[in-house]
Amino acid sequence: MKSFLEIMTLETGERRVVFELHDHFEAPNWSRDGSFLIYNSNGRLYRLPVAGGNSEEIDTGHAIKCNNDHGLSPDGSLLAISDSSIGGQSQVYVLPTTGGTPRLVTPESPSYWHGWSPDGKTLAYTGRRNDNYDIYTIPVEGGEETRLTTAPELDDGPDYTPDGEWIFFNSARTGIMRIWKVRPDGSEETQVTFDEAYADWFPHPSPNGEHLVFLSYDKSVDGHPKNKDVVLRMMPLSGEEAPRVIVELFGGQGTINVPSWSPDSKEFAFVRYEVDG
Repeated sequence: MKSFLEIMTLETGERRVVFELHDHFEAPNWSRDGSFLIYNSNGRLYRLPVAGGNSEEIDTGHAIKCNNDHGLSPDGSLLAISDSSIGGQSQVYVLPTTGGTPRLVTPESPSYWHGWSPDGKTLAYTGRRNDNYDIYTIPVEGGEETRLTTAPELDDGPDYTPDGEWIFFNSARTGIMRIWKVRPDGSEETQVTFDEAYADWFPHPSPNGEHLVFLSYDKSVDGHPKNKDVVLRMMPLSGEEAPRVIVELFGGQGTINVPSWSPDSKEFAFVRYEVDG
């Protein structure tokens, strides 16, 4: 397996590889100052200069089974991670972006982080409770979790709009995975994508509030597996235009699971893969 971390410039459509490794890595986040990217590999998190070069492991304390659900607070000071080192199921923690001791936020498990509210006070995540995956929020300081969705089918991938008015997510409630949005109080669940050719996952609003990028599989694909021919699609966050394909690649799981926009909304990062032999 070979992994390539790429950056695409929206204005030109130009793609450039900034890092490649003969190993599996996933899910880039872009730092708030635009200088580095964070990715996960083999249970650990790494920091990589945007210009490319050598990556550096981030000290995550006891959390050494981190998955691909991680991301930075709006001010860039904290890193939310999802880790299964304790108890064997994913829980959400926060720690300093520079590294340090993780603090547990979600005692209930499994829980998978996906979004941070613009004011930095709330985390959005996917949780399985009573054998059902739904969208939840919780104060970053801890406390009671709030369930936002109740559909019996899988709801996943919540990410806030920059104004905090909506949380975008993906849901299989119509029979095929589609992009939806919901208010932070759980009201106004609204379907966003309708294209019958695709199954849509992991929506990410741009920091300037103009665009929505998400991952699409062929509709015949079940779940969000790795090593598939997939596309990245983009549409106006307003929904005024239909989605269009902007990248075709071999990927899937690990490509764009979490927010990966540059802070100026001019570029975004993703991972593609090649299988040996």
